[in-house]
Amino acid sequence: MLDTMPPAPASAPAATAHDESAPISRIVAEVAATFPGERISLGEMAEAFGERAFGLLILLLCLPSLLPGMASVFGLPMLILGVQMGLGWRVPKLPRFLAGRTVKRTDLLRLASASSTGLRHVERFVRPRPGWFTTPFAERLVGWMTVYSALMLILPGPGTNGPPAFGTIIMALGVVEQDSRVVGVGLGITLAGCLFATGVLAVLCWFGAQALGWMF
Repeated sequence: MLDTMPPAPASAPAATAHDESAPISRIVAEVAATFPGERISLGEMAEAFGERAFGLLILLLCLPSLLPGMASVFGLPMLILGVQMGLGWRVPKLPRFLAGRTVKRTDLLRLASASSTGLRHVERFVRPRPGWFTTPFAERLVGWMTVYSALMLILPGPGTNGPPAFGTIIMALGVVEQDSRVVGVGLGITLAGCLFATGVLAVLCWFGAQALGWMF
């Protein structure tokens, strides 16, 4: 889905090009529509999304992680974004190798359509709702939780990708729409999913150690 190539010049204005109150799936579709080229780089998207770049990029990187075999590919970029967010950066500063990665415009639109179907029930309840979970401290907490989730996506384990990825998607959606309630729910689901994945990986390591003991 992602390739590396020199980013093409953006032909659209930055974050003001879309409606701030639009549901996330519509925002993604509108931003994709502002770039007429065949491919869009992550650097271009970061510039276009402005202050919402962290939430939207994490969301876009996390959605494919629900697909088998794709989690490890997108885990590292999520990890980098999570660390920057956890350190309190307001906008992401993508490394060159990450900023140059591109996604097909058609894939981005298809991803937006898929997310609309999967998140329709959640999106109905999302709206700007200031609160504790939209404070700078809470955003740092979201960043470090994203790091935890990314690590669980990178490490291989049966059934360990879905729960952390789903929670992170909800969490990122709340960040984008500045909905304190949704961010809080997403944090809880992400933490539960990551603890579940950690438990599965711990059990696998224990069985692996036992198996080596039996062999040697």
